[in-house]
Amino acid sequence: MLPASMALRRIGIVYELFGAYPRRPGDPADAEVEYEPEATLLALEAGIRRLGHDPVRFGRPHDLLAAAAKVDLAAEADAALTIAEGHGSRNREAWAPVLLEMLGIPQLGSDALTLSLSLDKAWTRAVVAEQGVPVAPGRIVRSAADAESLDPPGSFPCFVKPRWEGSAKGIGRQSRVDDRSGLVTAVGRILDLYRQPALVEQFLPGPEYTVTLFGNDPPRALPVLQRALECESRIGLHAVAPKPGESSGETLDREIATGPPLQHCTPGALDAALETELVRLARLAFAALECRDFARVDFKCDGAGQPRFLEINPLPSFGPDGSFGVHAELLGRPLEDLLADVLGAGLRRLGIG
Repeated sequence: MLPASMALRRIGIVYELFGAYPRRPGDPADAEVEYEPEATLLALEAGIRRLGHDPVRFGRPHDLLAAAAKVDLAAEADAALTIAEGHGSRNREAWAPVLLEMLGIPQLGSDALTLSLSLDKAWTRAVVAEQGVPVAPGRIVRSAADAESLDPPGSFPCFVKPRWEGSAKGIGRQSRVDDRSGLVTAVGRILDLYRQPALVEQFLPGPEYTVTLFGNDPPRALPVLQRALECESRIGLHAVAPKPGESSGETLDREIATGPPLQHCTPGALDAALETELVRLARLAFAALECRDFARVDFKCDGAGQPRFLEINPLPSFGPDGSFGVHAELLGRPLEDLLADVLGAGLRRLGIG
């Protein structure tokens, strides 16, 4: 008989695929970009099976809540993973973790408090900066009137983005502003379309890097990746190009979608010293926010070449086009093998082999 830690387990997955919720009046074109394609779910299921366990589809947080009223879900799964983003509030990523906690189902990944805190970019900046992670000068703007009188953090150009969104939601070419008029317009757009305060930061013109971590005490870092920038704006190409899940009938500044291919560049020189520093800073941020099991940490360099923290995502994409998919391709490994390593580390933290 296998030891209990090695027995076959049932691992629930809470998720939202594109089209998970009806579009609401006034939703921006990129309202659904944080959700996932079926390929992501299939990759996770393959990774769970590679560990010798059975995946169980729980569906959306709303489906989890409805099922909990009918059956004992704690008897249906030994642990669960959530990649659900929710919608409409800065606590939306915490919906599934709170339900799993209430149901007594052990959870892979970070808990509800970490997910809510890390989604709020302003609070995250303050927490990681306290631990010595450098951030760009920035301010919260809550009204168009505030934008009209705001002294730009640092100097123009500035970068304007929603305070609590992910997956480059709300970000495009118009996010970089070079003068007061552009700042007022960009802030007004965030307030009107995304119904939340804007975070205004000094624009960072240098290369952009992402650090993918998994495991615990300390987390293991996969090789640092440099992200391509759109040459003219020096904004990450992933942010200005059309995004999966974005409505084709409504546009932000996506006239580029039907124009000539975007010109991109990778201006950074990623040497061993810089990679070591990026990993060190990523681990500091991971620890400061008490992340668990996996996260992706993004940095961009200032004009002097010094890395500055952009954001941390404890719900990184596990799909073929996400950071783990890119790493699997670079490492010459099937994605399900890499995901088995990632999920296995989390299951070991839970005492499940």
